[in-house]
Amino acid sequence: MAALEALMGTRQSAALDLDARLGEALRRARANGRGVVVSLTGQWQPDGDPAAIVLASRRAGEPWFCLEQPARDGMSVCGLGSTHELVARGSARFKTLADEWRELVRRALADEPVGPPGAGLAAFGGFAFAPDGAAAEKWSGFPSASLTVPEVSLVRRSGDTWLTLNLMAAPDDTPEDLSQRLELRLAELHSRSLPLLDPDPVGRFRVSSPMPPAHYEEAVARAVQWIRQGELEKIVLAREVEVQAPAPHDPAAILGVLREGFPSCYVYAVGRGEATFIGASPELLVRRDGLRATTVALAGSTGRSADPAVDDHLGERLLRSDKDRHENAIVARRIARALARHSVWVTVAPDPTVVRVANIQHLAAPIRAQLAAPMSAVELAGVLHPTPAVGGEPWKTAEPLIPALEGLDRGWYAGTVGWCDQTGDGEFCVALRCALLRGQTATCYAGCGIVADSDPAAELAETETKLQALLPVLAG
Repeated sequence: MAALEALMGTRQSAALDLDARLGEALRRARANGRGVVVSLTGQWQPDGDPAAIVLASRRAGEPWFCLEQPARDGMSVCGLGSTHELVARGSARFKTLADEWRELVRRALADEPVGPPGAGLAAFGGFAFAPDGAAAEKWSGFPSASLTVPEVSLVRRSGDTWLTLNLMAAPDDTPEDLSQRLELRLAELHSRSLPLLDPDPVGRFRVSSPMPPAHYEEAVARAVQWIRQGELEKIVLAREVEVQAPAPHDPAAILGVLREGFPSCYVYAVGRGEATFIGASPELLVRRDGLRATTVALAGSTGRSADPAVDDHLGERLLRSDKDRHENAIVARRIARALARHSVWVTVAPDPTVVRVANIQHLAAPIRAQLAAPMSAVELAGVLHPTPAVGGEPWKTAEPLIPALEGLDRGWYAGTVGWCDQTGDGEFCVALRCALLRGQTATCYAGCGIVADSDPAAELAETETKLQALLPVLAG
């Protein structure tokens, strides 16, 4: 009880004390015959590590979520458990979940937003690449569209950590039941350092491709033919690689390696049941802050070198590559056009810059917009997804060709992962450089943008470069 009282004492907005708030929630639940979310937010330990707390405190099989960008003031947004899950599929899945989230917030009893972005009542989750994607058995537990209101969320920025407790008050609950549930969840929270990967695992790792590499080269060659015939301007094609480990993959250890090795990326992990979708993406899909929307056109890439002079040369060559600049311009043009329909103004950087991450460098063109009217982060994600950086241009032509050429269910790969709060603000990244972990099997994904000048062998080599974000971590 002391821990709960301490949390309540830090709340900046306390229009109702706990007993009164729980009583009001039950009154509303009984009047309407359906549950009401109660949400309490307060400042937590200043040195708290949200990911470490979530991974040390999770109950067997319950959902969990982490999204971090360590180089950005130590940004970490994490969730544990499920108070309520919003699920949808089909072409309207973004709007469906945005509407359902708005209605849930309208009925909730929640503190006013306080603390860093993401603190307070928020929903965490992701969307598959395709409207009805993630249907394959390996994606069990990951619906085409899913946002979870966690029982516990932890947000850190600039050394400060904020904690939110959520619960669903049902008509047949009592104030004592609700208070005990809050106290139990809070009492279960503890932290320990993320585990290290086993440096000397017993047994062999096996890396294989469900489709032979030649299949990918043939798909690229066919796509280039269509582009040169004028049917397409660009299409993104992906491949998958499986890593069979001698023991189950440890998502906590892998998350620790990724956030250390890719501090400027969006390092994410979404756990559902016994599976975890995990990755380190360099690409922001959209960030909404009030009426401001921010995104980036990320397309065109090359490798890195340990020699600084060679690394600079590779970056300069990328910046001057007509093929890569054309690929980036296609993405920027489509994003700007999509945002313009909902904005007072949209600005695109006149020239792309080189963005470097651990094993690869990209062309990036930042894009900003002033929205004409409020739109939630979920709605904006639906407006932009899929950009030509992961789909194709024109999209109507590329959409049926992608699964036909790839021969796989992308699931959440090249979809989007992120969060949205009670005001509609939020942040979603493009789910790239990722793997689906399920027991001893890790399925890794990587894709490339294909344009008229693409060479099949070079594109295959680029997928290998992108796979190196995770393969060394997963394969020992």
